[in-house]
Amino acid sequence: MNDLLMYPAYIDGKDVEHPEGRYVHTVSARAVLEDTMPALALKRDLDAGIVDPRTAGPAVVGGCALADDRMANDALEAAARAAPEWARVPLRDRLEIGVRIGERLREKRDDIVELLVAEGQPRDLAGPTLDEYWRADFSAETLTWCATQMQTTKHRGCGGHAVVRRVPDGVVCVNPPQNASTPNALFGATALLAGNAVVVRAPRGVPLATTHALREVVVPVLEDAGAPTGVLNILCGPPMTDLWLKSPHVNDIVYVGGSAKGLQFERDAIAAGKKPVLELAGNDCVVVWADADLDAAAAAITENFRQSGQICNIPNHVIAHPAIADALLDRLVTAAAATKPGYPDEPGVVLTPVLMAQAYFADIADAVRRGAELLHGGRRLEVDGSPSDTGFFVEPAVLRIDGLDRARDMPAVREETFSPLLPVVVPEEHDGLFDEVLRFVNANRYGLRNSFWVQDEELVAAVAAGVTNGGVVNVNDSHSAFRPFLPTHGGTGLTGGVFGEANYLMLRTTHLQGVNINRGGAR
Repeated sequence: MNDLLMYPAYIDGKDVEHPEGRYVHTVSARAVLEDTMPALALKRDLDAGIVDPRTAGPAVVGGCALADDRMANDALEAAARAAPEWARVPLRDRLEIGVRIGERLREKRDDIVELLVAEGQPRDLAGPTLDEYWRADFSAETLTWCATQMQTTKHRGCGGHAVVRRVPDGVVCVNPPQNASTPNALFGATALLAGNAVVVRAPRGVPLATTHALREVVVPVLEDAGAPTGVLNILCGPPMTDLWLKSPHVNDIVYVGGSAKGLQFERDAIAAGKKPVLELAGNDCVVVWADADLDAAAAAITENFRQSGQICNIPNHVIAHPAIADALLDRLVTAAAATKPGYPDEPGVVLTPVLMAQAYFADIADAVRRGAELLHGGRRLEVDGSPSDTGFFVEPAVLRIDGLDRARDMPAVREETFSPLLPVVVPEEHDGLFDEVLRFVNANRYGLRNSFWVQDEELVAAVAAGVTNGGVVNVNDSHSAFRPFLPTHGGTGLTGGVFGEANYLMLRTTHLQGVNINRGGAR
């Protein structure tokens, strides 16, 4: 993609500019890493209108119009007008739109990947992530299953019947996170398929790929289908949750963020009469048993290093059976040592800058004080992989922690660390160890994903029957990958809040209703 991409806001089916022409510009992540201060100064001058993006050079990728309060309110009003008409469109037609969105997402995949890379996501992650999203959220397999949950009809004699159906909530506002904005915005768009109108706020830090994906993938499909204007509105601007909470037009808010702020938002939303759909933090556990395929397990565990651990659905800690712990740790240390920083457009790169690195170092220091052994990592790195006191990257770290009791209260194990920090807990072997490990997993107060590497069929059955914590439980598979039919989002505890569960947005942004129809009067 060589052309400068400049996107106005999209409100009520029209391009809308900020009244003063203000834009938020994207300067490529490579330019920022190569020469940080001049690149950031260029972005500042572009956003201030001092520099013309058309003459600013190849480091400038594009920009999105900044939305003010009036534009944000107009988007909500447009969505409220469109929602009743859109809800009357037959479900089968909306599902067909979902299939076409998936097809178009595949067609536009490479262009979106280029923008994700420009905004800092490693190329080796960006493409596969998009591929998994369309298969998981827009495949016929997933959409067909969701359709089976939307309506059930029971016929009675004399022509009467009863229906239990899911009815769209109305206007759904989506607040995707900066660390995974585009995939979460596409996930948010699935609320359209249930019959809702949707407003998406692209975050100011990385708005371009998100806006491009929605404008070039979802909008054309809706327009070709004759959807009412206002059914999808796309803005770039500051956080809008306060406005959404106050607006009479808003029914649901999809909030993605940290657990502390997210749970407070849940309370505020309920007080305001809005349905909160939360996608918050994760602190996922991987259990590797004595009979596991260690090479496959190690590959899944090192998904921890993706985007330097700054995504929610990655492994955060490991429980390794003592019989294989040393062999597994050797593999993990080797993998950590081989994982190097680099520019996001380079092959093999999975690490991204860690701007809040103080917590990473604090977690390691605290764990060591509590008896953990640091086997690898714990340094800042420059983009070329050299150690530095000021580097933007941090080295993947592997900790060994002996004993479940010691691990229970260790913040590096108990909390989401949001960095490439991999604590490996090695319990003492004893009768009933597997049951104790299951209790440990079920006690995780986050509850996004858990995964197990075990071959024994009786133990696999025990996992399937006994692990009730979390939105997804994987056995002998990638921890982070999205699979068709299974949910991509959602979980219990600090991940999903009071109403947390595996999350299909088509279902979460609707409500159950029963309809009873008798022919010829009551009997």
